[in-house]
Amino acid sequence: MRGGGIGGGEASGAGGRARPEGAADAGGGEETGSPGRAGARGGGGDAVARVVVADDQTVVREGIVMLLGLLPGIEVVGAAADGHEAVRLVAAHSPDVVLMDLRMPRCDGVEATRRIRDEYPSTQVVVLTTYADDDSLFPALRAGARGYLTKDAGGEEIVRAVRHVMSGEAGLSPNVQRRLLERLSGPEAEGSPARAAAAGSPLREPVPGVAPRRELPDGLTAREAEVLSLVAEGLSNAEIARRLHVSTATVKTHINNLFAKTGVRDRAQAVRYAFRHGIVIPPGPRRS
Repeated sequence: MRGGGIGGGEASGAGGRARPEGAADAGGGEETGSPGRAGARGGGGDAVARVVVADDQTVVREGIVMLLGLLPGIEVVGAAADGHEAVRLVAAHSPDVVLMDLRMPRCDGVEATRRIRDEYPSTQVVVLTTYADDDSLFPALRAGARGYLTKDAGGEEIVRAVRHVMSGEAGLSPNVQRRLLERLSGPEAEGSPARAAAAGSPLREPVPGVAPRRELPDGLTAREAEVLSLVAEGLSNAEIARRLHVSTATVKTHINNLFAKTGVRDRAQAVRYAFRHGIVIPPGPRRS
């Protein structure tokens, strides 16, 4: 990572600077700051940004907490190992911003972002993840994230994104901004995931293999409906991943999300759900 970035020498060495008080372990669900908004001021006169960090990898989470402790105007008030803990810490501390990883157990970053923005709208979410593919980016933005950074971001970039989302602006890395512009200016930009995400509305564009409908049930996204239709075709996770040109882990995330939203417990129930709700059109009678 470039200077001051996550995992860089500054977080661990910092010229012999001590670890920030209260951020000793940054374990799952660790509460590192005092509750309530302190209203303190940073070195530049701006209000101190109170931040919760959510990442399932202990080394990464501790590294982020250490880095943020060295940055001016940032106070880490909690660190979570999954989305459930992130939501709990937001309820307990009312932070200004959550730095959210996406791929976490129990409750992933997209679902945690959706819950935080629904239940605690004064808290903004900046995604901080390894992944910048469309299947990671657009669901996170649709869920309500105002910022999106990859983990090669430097300290100044993180502070800038936090400040931007606190002031009502978007905190997007240059690469993410370029990707959004590419999608918005592309030949199929109208109704694209980028345009839907930019408008802050759920994605409802037609998807091949999915029955056209004005609204998908139970808050399913178009991508989840597409995955569900491929499950109904009998494809395995690996086959779905090859069909959609995504990773198997991404397919598993979509399946976990759609199972949680629809209340189904297995693929057989998912297939019945797909046909019952018209997501997949049953095949017509065979012609003799």
